[in-house]
Amino acid sequence: MFEGSKRRKLISELLTVAPSNCSAPRWASSLFSSSSRMLKFSFQANGWGAEIANKLARKCDVVNRGLSGYNSRWAKIVLPRLINSPNSADNIAAVTVFFGANDCALEDKNPQQHVPLQEYSENLKEITRLLASAGVSADRVIFITPPPVHEPAWEKECILKGCPLNRHNSAVGQYAQACVQTASQCGTDVLDLWTLMQKDGQDYTVYLSDGLHLSQKGNQFVSQHLWELLESRVADLPFILPYWGDVDPKSPESSLL
Repeated sequence: MFEGSKRRKLISELLTVAPSNCSAPRWASSLFSSSSRMLKFSFQANGWGAEIANKLARKCDVVNRGLSGYNSRWAKIVLPRLINSPNSADNIAAVTVFFGANDCALEDKNPQQHVPLQEYSENLKEITRLLASAGVSADRVIFITPPPVHEPAWEKECILKGCPLNRHNSAVGQYAQACVQTASQCGTDVLDLWTLMQKDGQDYTVYLSDGLHLSQKGNQFVSQHLWELLESRVADLPFILPYWGDVDPKSPESSLL
């Protein structure tokens, strides 16, 4: 956590952004998510997390908290452990919450991950309340809906794993809508991937690598639209430590301490 430094931090799928005048570690964004592939892979080359981190270089740290296979029910249980930190919540500028892709799994085909629609909404509200109790206000939270599912491609993946198709795009849409509605009720921002990726009848399959997870173009799509929500939150943050050309070579301590 870079104790005692002036670093700001961003957590993947739980995105936090901190003001620039804090002396404690600052979280620019925290990413909290249901899929290690959505999040862990987002920090690989051309991943959306890597793109956001690059934009925030020397301003904020991006912290990845992708939890492979998790749903919102499990997320609300582990969240207190993730946000239990001695650092002030004033250091957090934004938090992204990216759940729903597992919650919407069909109950009869994947009961372990499935979460009923109403409970999903309540879980998002509880996550918002938990963040608020830690000092992260709703205006610093960004919900991200699950992206659409391309059933033919995902069914092939399911068959390879020895199971039937376990997600329908129509069901994903219901969870995405619930996420948008809950964001409105909680006063958070929301990035509606399910709607945006299918807007005007465009071919959304280019945004998916296997019918469910993001492709390179999908990562670029998320990065572009998420940055539109983040940019105003971090625009005024100064660079951490001075530009090298501004360091006094005769007395670097005077510039760096």
